[in-house]
Amino acid sequence: MTAAEKKQLAVTACKVRLGIIEGTHAAKAGHPGGSLSAADLFTYLYFKELNVDPANPKDENRDRFVLSKGHTAPGLYAALALRGFFPVEDLLTLRHIGSHLQGHPNMNSTPGVDMSTGSLGQGVSAAAGMALAAKYQGNHCRVYTLLGDGEIQEGQVWEAFMFAHHYNLDNLCVIIDNNGLQIDGNVADVMSPYPIDEKLRAFGFEVTQIDGHSFDEMETAFAQARQAKGPFAIIMKTVKGKGVSYMEHNASWHGKAPNDDEYQVAMDELRAHLAEVEGM
Repeated sequence: MTAAEKKQLAVTACKVRLGIIEGTHAAKAGHPGGSLSAADLFTYLYFKELNVDPANPKDENRDRFVLSKGHTAPGLYAALALRGFFPVEDLLTLRHIGSHLQGHPNMNSTPGVDMSTGSLGQGVSAAAGMALAAKYQGNHCRVYTLLGDGEIQEGQVWEAFMFAHHYNLDNLCVIIDNNGLQIDGNVADVMSPYPIDEKLRAFGFEVTQIDGHSFDEMETAFAQARQAKGPFAIIMKTVKGKGVSYMEHNASWHGKAPNDDEYQVAMDELRAHLAEVEGM
């Protein structure tokens, strides 16, 4: 990856974070914490990794992305908007009546959304089914899915992992956002999923662990995923609320929107960071 490419990704990721704050503030609801922790991942997927075309969002040969942790839709929507699937101005309609941007992704109404999600644990099962269907159809697309580290406490997740290994889904890439926090606090205190890497290997996955805010490490991990001989998992160590000082490492920002004063602080911080990155 060139320095110019990395800079452009950093600029875009900051704009994704701005979109998350804009949307959740306008909605007076939503899930900013986990959206912000995954903002760099959303950016890398839609601006580097995925074979998708905003002009043809239903292309049968496109790569698929399933947001298994569907409550972090504000981050996905921001990336889709910036990629050109719909106007950026639509982000201000998040969760409004009549908007195509509801609290969880809806494949029937939002361009670029490949699966309706929201019930935690179910998205990865859908992704595994898509990957198997692609093999049956001779379609060489790849399927990616993002789960939360709290979400993997769900039993259905591990059934899907068994399924992926049994059918040797080498076209499936599972990504886990390991920000360490869920709605009730520290994931290790609520119901520890650790060691995540050893458990995934026991379920037949090839696994790598990365800094989920490093585009260089993402590039290496996704290259490994494309060469895998079976299902591949990327465990991303991230910071919940990344980019907004008062939200970082704070579980209380799992599912609430910033008020007017908090909104202004967040926007000022993110705009300052954007100016810094653009000036590099």
